[in-house]
Amino acid sequence: MSRDVQKEVHDLVTSNPVVLYMKGTPQFPQCGFSATAAEILKRCGVDFVAVNILLDDEIRLAIKEYANWPTIPQLYIKGEFVGGCDIMREMYQEGELQKLLEGVGA
Repeated sequence: MSRDVQKEVHDLVTSNPVVLYMKGTPQFPQCGFSATAAEILKRCGVDFVAVNILLDDEIRLAIKEYANWPTIPQLYIKGEFVGGCDIMREMYQEGELQKLLEGVGA
């Protein structure tokens, strides 16, 4: 029985209000972009599911296909792809990310 990694990604992002695919963990990020993305979410005061893509090559490859986005980190809110670190930073600075995160139950 083969693993349906795209379904795993879809199920995770649609069953959790906020999901961050990143290199490392929020406590021990493995790249600066992932560290920034996790810090932004912490500053927004939301709980989020963090997935360390370095632990699973299939997830690392699948997530890039799922969003048609080549880089990590990747943020999903309410099942929708938001963007990577630069987009998150810009949205946070403009107050847009905080508005998007209001009422997600995270």
